[in-house]
Amino acid sequence: MKELKVKIKSLNLNNKSGKEITLDVNVFGISPRPDIMARVIRWQLAKRRLGNHSVKTRSEIKMTTAKMYKQKGTGKARHGSGSVSQFRGGGMAHGPVLHSHSHNLNKKVRKLGLKSALSDKFKLGKLIILDGSKCDGKTSTLKKKLDEMGVGRTLVISGIEVESNFVKAANNIKNLDLLTYEGINVYDIVKKENLIIIDDALKFVEERLS
Repeated sequence: MKELKVKIKSLNLNNKSGKEITLDVNVFGISPRPDIMARVIRWQLAKRRLGNHSVKTRSEIKMTTAKMYKQKGTGKARHGSGSVSQFRGGGMAHGPVLHSHSHNLNKKVRKLGLKSALSDKFKLGKLIILDGSKCDGKTSTLKKKLDEMGVGRTLVISGIEVESNFVKAANNIKNLDLLTYEGINVYDIVKKENLIIIDDALKFVEERLS
């Protein structure tokens, strides 16, 4: 059986086609799994939750433990310490406590989710392999070039040696995020409309997921 090849033309910042690149079919050519992507995103966002909302319980309230008044003869209901929840300043019963919202997710599932996100961008025609990242460092210049390429909300994946001028210009562009290949993740890919991978980062992305 003939092996399926996934090919794409690279683009430079002048919006001109470059060399034809053969992508790893096991990374960019699989059938996207929206259910797996949703699981990975849920796992990512759960880890970001702080879980630091809490209240003081009865035992944590700094208050005298002496009985409020004598047991009988006052005409009032019987009460002990004033730190209970029904009194002002008392502790809360069954309130929120410090805990982690994170949960485990199989490494194979996480890898499949990332492959699905990359394959989905390629399938939709929203993936661009950028031939180099040299620019003059001006935000206006880079913004104009990206507009000519027809990209809006975009995530850029860079390699080890990304041009400092490109980083400087990209940091000031709205709806443009820049990540190294080490930080590539499903949530950031899915929330952006377009995905740009600088050519020197492509091999690292494929090696990570192969």
